[in-house]
Amino acid sequence: MAISGLLGTTVEFYDFLVYGTVAALVFGDLFFPQADPAVGTIAAFGTFAAGYLARPLGGIVFGHFGDRIGRKSMMLLTMVLMGLGSFLIGLLPTYDAIGVWAPILLVALRVVQGIAIGGEWGGAMLMVVEHAEKTQGSRRGLWSSFTQLGAPLGSVLSAGVVTLVAGLPDDDFRSWGWRVPFLLSIVLLAVGLFVRLKVAESPLFAQAKREPVDKPPIVELLRRPKPVLLAACVGIGAFTTQSLLTSFMISYAVDEGYTRPQVLTAVTVASCVALAVLPAASALSDRVGRRPVVLAGAIASAALAFPVLALVDSGSPGLLILALALGHGVAQSTMYGPLGALLTEMFGTRVRYTGASLGYQAATLVGAGFSPLIAGSLLATYGGGSTPVSLLLCVGAAITAVTVWRLRETHTDALDSPAATPTLEGTPR
Repeated sequence: MAISGLLGTTVEFYDFLVYGTVAALVFGDLFFPQADPAVGTIAAFGTFAAGYLARPLGGIVFGHFGDRIGRKSMMLLTMVLMGLGSFLIGLLPTYDAIGVWAPILLVALRVVQGIAIGGEWGGAMLMVVEHAEKTQGSRRGLWSSFTQLGAPLGSVLSAGVVTLVAGLPDDDFRSWGWRVPFLLSIVLLAVGLFVRLKVAESPLFAQAKREPVDKPPIVELLRRPKPVLLAACVGIGAFTTQSLLTSFMISYAVDEGYTRPQVLTAVTVASCVALAVLPAASALSDRVGRRPVVLAGAIASAALAFPVLALVDSGSPGLLILALALGHGVAQSTMYGPLGALLTEMFGTRVRYTGASLGYQAATLVGAGFSPLIAGSLLATYGGGSTPVSLLLCVGAAITAVTVWRLRETHTDALDSPAATPTLEGTPR
């Protein structure tokens, strides 16, 4: 089950993150050629944000059916949508071929991706954690990290593939090379579906399904919205850091004089560091609790914000690798690792898919969807300099830190209650 969660989310995050990587490199020129370079970059990240805008909708829609019909069927459907959306982006004509329809279709496919991944994470995480509850209840954090590892592993794969094609002559990369990472998604889709078709439905959902339900999950959650708001706020720091130090950093560092392979290598190394730190932080949260681990990551992210950008501004490829390894590989992964278990523990079984998905995707919308757009706009307005990026990192980390401080600890809570009442009320401690 853990392998299914890992492979599935890796495929999904590969598809979603490869877009951000390629958008930072060439989408401004290929799909928005009428704009000046700065505006083109902002427009490219605007389509990036469109995917994040659609993610809460995907969380609501797939969460509803996942809480009513089952986790497994929604996991399969979201994977198909994500893979096909990515594959079609690889076939998409550019502005020179079809004019304004190119950016319109790009945004449409990006929205499909957003809706799909909005439902994917909740289904994959719940399948792993709810299966683990029956046999490894005290190690939910560790087992949930297999699903969380899909983000850095997907980043490694996407950065690795893009690094290979980015080494092509510039004309070849712009004409066909950028399409290769998207087209390869069809292979990953086939692998992911093969694995997921073999998994069984969540035993906790099967048990809870026998209980009568009067209202849709979203109605139950909106009656008591505080847990969803807390779930969203607690993830903002991790996603702000992830987005600014991966997708946005590619564009920023290239503008600072680094080559594309140098930047992609740094992102790949940072993601490899995350592959080690993330499960370690998740396992630690099983022992000491979710709150202290996430809080430590938030404090580290804020403390490293200005030093990390100073290292990037140094112009040294080695220091660039160190900067992303510290900021993304260590600080962000410490915040992100326990997040899956924490959000899962905040809701009862019959609203868990909707509640956890909506909180998670709202955090990605605010933290990851808008931060590159805001950072790019600030840099264009104030003529460069890394201070706006560092300040955004601090703001995201502060939101997470304050929210975590307001939460009660959940790592010892049982998950087998089918009740619609969330298990976390945000009581200060």
